[in-house]
Amino acid sequence: MLPKFDPTNPIAAMTLLEDVTTNVKKIQDSVFEAILSRNAQTEYLRGFLNGQLDKQSFKKNLPVVTYEDIKPYIDRIASGEPSDLICDRPISLLLATTGTSGGVPKLIPLTAEDLEQMILFGFLYAPLVFKHIEGLTQGKSLMFYFVTRESETASGLMVRFMITCVLKSVNPTNSFLWDRVQISPHTIATCEDTNQGMYCQLLCGLLQREYVARLGAPYASSFLKVIKFFEDHWNELCSNIRTGRLSDWITDPQCVSGISKFLTAPNLELATLIEKECSKTPWEGILRSLWPKAKCIEAVVTGTMAQYIPLLEFYGGGLPLISSWYGSSECFIGINLNPLSKPSDVSYTIIPSMGYFEFIEVVKDRQEAGHVPEDPVVVDLVDVKIGHDYELLVTTFSGLYRYRLGDVLRVTGFHNNAPQFYFVGRQKVVLSIDLSKTYEEDLLKAVKNASLLLEPHDLMLMDFTSRVDLSSLPGHYVLYWELGSKFKNAKLQPDRKVLEECCFTVEEALDSVYRKGRKNDKIIGPLEIKVVKPGAFDELMSLFLSRGSSVSQYKTPRSVTNEDALKILETNVVSKFLSRKTPTWELHELHSSR
Repeated sequence: MLPKFDPTNPIAAMTLLEDVTTNVKKIQDSVFEAILSRNAQTEYLRGFLNGQLDKQSFKKNLPVVTYEDIKPYIDRIASGEPSDLICDRPISLLLATTGTSGGVPKLIPLTAEDLEQMILFGFLYAPLVFKHIEGLTQGKSLMFYFVTRESETASGLMVRFMITCVLKSVNPTNSFLWDRVQISPHTIATCEDTNQGMYCQLLCGLLQREYVARLGAPYASSFLKVIKFFEDHWNELCSNIRTGRLSDWITDPQCVSGISKFLTAPNLELATLIEKECSKTPWEGILRSLWPKAKCIEAVVTGTMAQYIPLLEFYGGGLPLISSWYGSSECFIGINLNPLSKPSDVSYTIIPSMGYFEFIEVVKDRQEAGHVPEDPVVVDLVDVKIGHDYELLVTTFSGLYRYRLGDVLRVTGFHNNAPQFYFVGRQKVVLSIDLSKTYEEDLLKAVKNASLLLEPHDLMLMDFTSRVDLSSLPGHYVLYWELGSKFKNAKLQPDRKVLEECCFTVEEALDSVYRKGRKNDKIIGPLEIKVVKPGAFDELMSLFLSRGSSVSQYKTPRSVTNEDALKILETNVVSKFLSRKTPTWELHELHSSR
């Protein structure tokens, strides 16, 4: 576990960071021994280890598991059985994952001790941004956070999302650290009404625009939601600033009291300035215009969030995009030691104190030429190899053992003795017809290639998802695209030839098994892009939020099978396009790709 350090002392944080990345093997061995010695008498571990607590017995006897394997134990704890089913310390709450992939949030056990570790982890990476970006100390952060209403299990155990959990761990009576770095008061950030909270955080940021040194949100998608909300409400915000009076629909006591410190009198000059900037079209560079002293945009932009990089670059006007850390509800894992690296080059350095980490070597089986992979190889953190891909397994103090996160990481190098990983994507087949298997990573790359064709026509891909349509033979892939224009209020009339070329470009980027199915065997029909109305993906998000997802942590699912979600998408379709050409496929590609 991370040793305690003074979070207000950046030198202490940097010294600790160097120490934990140098003594990786020692720390990993210590974490392993501590987890097993503490939890040896839990029902779960006793059932597999029979008192044998050495690493060899652990690897031999303890199975690699998914959430479904451990769900019965978590359900029992949620129903009121003691925590020592899986963990020796009391489980203080259950963390809910976003649930956008399977539709139902997973519940992850968390102890008070592990929550403290996650908060310390945040303080560990914070000094890096200040070290690499000059001028941040002269201002504050306009970071947009949103809490989700918490719930309880039948036994009274609290269920929260991670962002909500961290925000509510701040003591309102002793929030000097928050006030030191954040523009918006803690009371506004913890408002449970997302629209009121978002409005008032924007208002705080505009009223204090000269003090904003960085912008952002936990994820790129949530930050873009803020920009879209701002686009719809900037006139009203200007009116509030001009009159010095808050809109009547803002009634939440936390928001009203929080904004009262800043909205104290009419400010005609500021309102006129903001109105002038927002009236311009296109909105390219709008963030830099409104917040001239901002030095960066901070949000996760790796993995599935990489799709939003062009939009952030468009609105940001050259502001660096900072993807600071990598983690999940199950475990916080790595830090970006080079915040100014290009988003496409971001690597995260594993912090070995956060859990015990193992890695399954990934060899993607495209079933090309009948190839069948050997049994997967599992290695320790110190034994990973540069250039290899791995799926991460975590063992935590809170009761997860050899748990598959489903994330695929590629080793890019080392900092001291700590491996650095590029986030490849989820180890998940998102689309499949017959023998073809399209992984999330491949779909994202293919769509990125195709979306480049939109740029000369002043169009932007705002969001997308996909599905397989088997209603006719042969079956085919369907992509739902929401398009936007660089010019406000411009009509969205995509050229048919351009969208048909986008279909073909996606197909050309997919693997040879897919392309063979398209060309020779006629197993797969032409790929289809269905363009949906602006706002369709907001409706999709609202559906998942109504079923328990979190605004701050929401990620658009890259494939959709849920009937209600598909109904929303199909209802919003305004135009359809099919690939008019057959992608290339040659036999020699099988051998060159092996």
